Amino acid sequence: MRFTGPLESAALLTVFPVPRGAAAGTRGVLPWAPLVGLVLGGLATGVAVLGERWISPLAGAVLAVAALAVLTRGLHLDGLADTADGLGPLRGRERALQVMHQSDIGPFGVVALVLTLLLQVACLAALLAADLGWVALWAAVAVARLVMARTGLAGVAVAEGSSLGALVRGTVSAPWLAGCGVVLLALLAVATGGDVEGTARIAVSCLAGTVAAEVLHRRARARLGGVTGDVIGAMGETATAATLLAAAVAV
Repeated sequence: MRFTGPLESAALLTVFPVPRGAAAGTRGVLPWAPLVGLVLGGLATGVAVLGERWISPLAGAVLAVAALAVLTRGLHLDGLADTADGLGPLRGRERALQVMHQSDIGPFGVVALVLTLLLQVACLAALLAADLGWVALWAAVAVARLVMARTGLAGVAVAEGSSLGALVRGTVSAPWLAGCGVVLLALLAVATGGDVEGTARIAVSCLAGTVAAEVLHRRARARLGGVTGDVIGAMGETATAATLLAAAVAV
């Protein structure tokens, strides 16, 4: 992996200031996305815990989701809205891709955006009230970047005209992705204090988020011909929401 990879990943996926010359490429974006997810998850978790203690679980959840939107420049939320507009209406592949490239957001995008954010906030508020929110949120944000990295595996189909999809295709190896998953599981075990049941519960929630993102990926491949930058972002938001939902159900 390239030494500048983490800087490239941070430059595209966050608002963090990065030296301009060290982050000029995109080849290192997806391999290091899980690391970025760990950092973002930690920051959002801190905001959630402080908001819950100073105000209420609901306020903590809203502030954490808002912090994530700010820290990522709303990039993945924009991808979710564009993907929903492309996949929602009954239209051909070429027209769907054209709609996704437009700057405005259609009704399908608005509905998907609002419902996803409401689901994330509601589930996180319930988890914070049960004193389980910080681990679940941190894991959800991290696994979201893990599924985004999955789109960089060799052989992943890229939709026609997607420059980002073409640039990052084949930049992630299967062993590297598996290793990131193992590291995440190990960190979860540490975060839950070695509680086997708690670790298993969060791990299953992460699996649910991964499956939800994979369903979206398969739908995009069938409808659009493959992934785009928007689809990658939509997969991340979908995984976050599904992970928090599964964790809230398990409480």
